[in-house]
Amino acid sequence: MPRAQIKDEKVYQALRREGASKEKAARVANDSAGSRSATGRKGGRAGAYEDRSKEDLYREAQKVGIEGRSTMRKSELIDALRHH
Repeated sequence: MPRAQIKDEKVYQALRREGASKEKAARVANDSAGSRSATGRKGGRAGAYEDRSKEDLYREAQKVGIEGRSTMRKSELIDALRHH
């Protein structure tokens, strides 16, 4: 049964099989067909995780729902955020 929040279920499932996060797969699947190729590409001007404080990383991990973040070291938070 298709989910209401996913516009293109086939694209969503294909991206999940390829290892994309649920958020990224949903973002790409819901994007309009004309600009899909640009969706999900690396972009922006955020600094490197290593330059941020552990507290900043913790707050970011909290935003995206990473479990176990309260016991993670800075390096573990960085790894978890990169692979989320």
